[in-house]
Amino acid sequence: MHGWQGQVLNINLTDRSFKIEPLDKKLAEHFLGGRGLNSKTLFDRIEPGIDPLGPDNILCFAPGVFTATTLGLSGRLHVSTLSPYSGIMGDGNVGGAFAAHMKKAGYDQIIITGKSEKPVYIRIENDEINILDANELWGTSVWETTDKLVAKYGSKLSVASIGQAGENLVRSASTMVDKYSSASRGSGAVWGSKNLKAIVVSGTKKVELFDREKYLELSREDTKYLKKDKVQKEIASVYGSLYGMSNWFPGYRNFEKELGPDDVPEQLRPEAWKKYETKRIGCQSCHIKCKNMYEIPSGKRKGELGEGLEYECVYCLGTNCGIEDPVAILEMENLADAYGVDVIAIGNTIALAKDLYNRGIISDKDTDNLPLEWEDSENQIELIHRTVFREGFGNVVAEGLYNFAKIIGKDAMDYCYHVKGLSRGVYPAGLFSLSHAVASRGADHLRGRSWASGENSPEDVLKDLVAKDLVSDDSVKSITIGEMVTTLADSIGRCKGAVNTWTCALPLVWKAGIWDGLSELLKAATGIDYDSEKIEKVCNRIHAVERAFNVRQGVTIEHDIIPQKPEMKYSEAGKIEREEHFEMVRSFYRSKGYNEETGIPERDILESLDLKDVADTLENDAPYAGWNGPVLWGQDKYPTGGTRS
Repeated sequence: MHGWQGQVLNINLTDRSFKIEPLDKKLAEHFLGGRGLNSKTLFDRIEPGIDPLGPDNILCFAPGVFTATTLGLSGRLHVSTLSPYSGIMGDGNVGGAFAAHMKKAGYDQIIITGKSEKPVYIRIENDEINILDANELWGTSVWETTDKLVAKYGSKLSVASIGQAGENLVRSASTMVDKYSSASRGSGAVWGSKNLKAIVVSGTKKVELFDREKYLELSREDTKYLKKDKVQKEIASVYGSLYGMSNWFPGYRNFEKELGPDDVPEQLRPEAWKKYETKRIGCQSCHIKCKNMYEIPSGKRKGELGEGLEYECVYCLGTNCGIEDPVAILEMENLADAYGVDVIAIGNTIALAKDLYNRGIISDKDTDNLPLEWEDSENQIELIHRTVFREGFGNVVAEGLYNFAKIIGKDAMDYCYHVKGLSRGVYPAGLFSLSHAVASRGADHLRGRSWASGENSPEDVLKDLVAKDLVSDDSVKSITIGEMVTTLADSIGRCKGAVNTWTCALPLVWKAGIWDGLSELLKAATGIDYDSEKIEKVCNRIHAVERAFNVRQGVTIEHDIIPQKPEMKYSEAGKIEREEHFEMVRSFYRSKGYNEETGIPERDILESLDLKDVADTLENDAPYAGWNGPVLWGQDKYPTGGTRS
């Protein structure tokens, strides 16, 4: 095969066996790679209603069709599973070097099933696969695990692993790549449930391209444009996503309000973080270098280095939790990376806990006498430790935002601003709330939102997108195209950019038609004659499969909600806003060919996308139990091992 390596690696942890199978050519053509391949695999192999932390769940890893080629920004890995955090489609997209090494080792996808009796790790070196004991690694942090494996096998490799959060089945645990890069939505807890500690991969094989010279020409063209792009040169390369602190209206104290540029404390603004920075780095195949390396200047972790402080950490563990101390935020970022936990998910859950505490809905008795005052960073750091090791009140926080609110009861759900378990805050009816409602993994900023509005994009590109009516005042139309762009980025292995731009997410987007440059690249790589119609069909196919997967987990249009604060939710104005919101949701589903009253893909649209098998499965397995989060365990059933970082 050209573009793809043509192999899928299946690993069964129950009997420590593996099998290498050929990648189905039609499947590759229809789903490209990354998110597309993984989503179809999840639909085919996961039954509705299973326990995400049980042995029937699977883990899928896939680079994109462009990964390990000369196209820049194409080193992304997609990690997919049934999320133990939300109970629906759970996938995370992560940088680092794992995707490139995996592709060079010869694999377009790795599928892990079963459960090992004892802790193990996997070593992959081209065609050689070994499943090895990980007893000496179990209980250690992501950083310790990675350092030990690099010391053993050398530096020309990549390590994906979990920390103590994954081992203790904390539902916000992440898959961590090369110590600092996080693939979230709870996949780390699935690793832990399978007693899988790490995967070490290295590869030396080349990716064969159909028309290498043409592909090199187009790659150079794309890189040349990105190097001139002012957004990349003056924002992404200088500040990375920290740019958002003064431009993206971060939440404050569990979304009590949004902070405008003048409201953000000076010490948390983009330029203020430069004094902690030691250098800038980028992921494999990236020249933009949007990530910072930093040194903690004082406090308990003085002198400790870290990498990749993002807007999401400063906002979710910082301002949205009432914390304005930059050193405390640096400490919490490092703790999250070392323990292997998602800063967004744990931050939003702690913000909810603090909100409930300060409203008097929960008390010191509930929190095991750990005061949760908004500005208290020391106790928040302590709560992170307790959450990772499921100690006392931390055991409840470890269940994640929606599950935490369910367990607490007592009006807690009124302040749990979520869509299908994930939170991006509170927005009025419109583009952002629509994007969060229809995203296939819950409220999400990376499933079409920023692109739909043209946010952060270079002025010349944005003008062209507006002229083509791709970005407009019509929220439904804009979300539809934005969702396509992000689906493609996740499936070709492309980074969406530290500041979420069309030029990063979609190669050669500035060419004549929105898909023209990508069509040329795909043809040069694979030899398949992709065009605009075929590309849009790929996007619609992936979206339909993901929607169908969630339908089987009990999701219908009633779960595509707009989060509202209590004073809005129980008012006439709130009712009117919900009606406006759901009309947009129904309009979106009409545009996709789904049933507008349920959000379920209709048979005719599925068959037109070559998904008759999906239509048959949906009909044969129905009806489905309604979604209410993932299957939860008794609070005394979880592991609690490991040592504090």
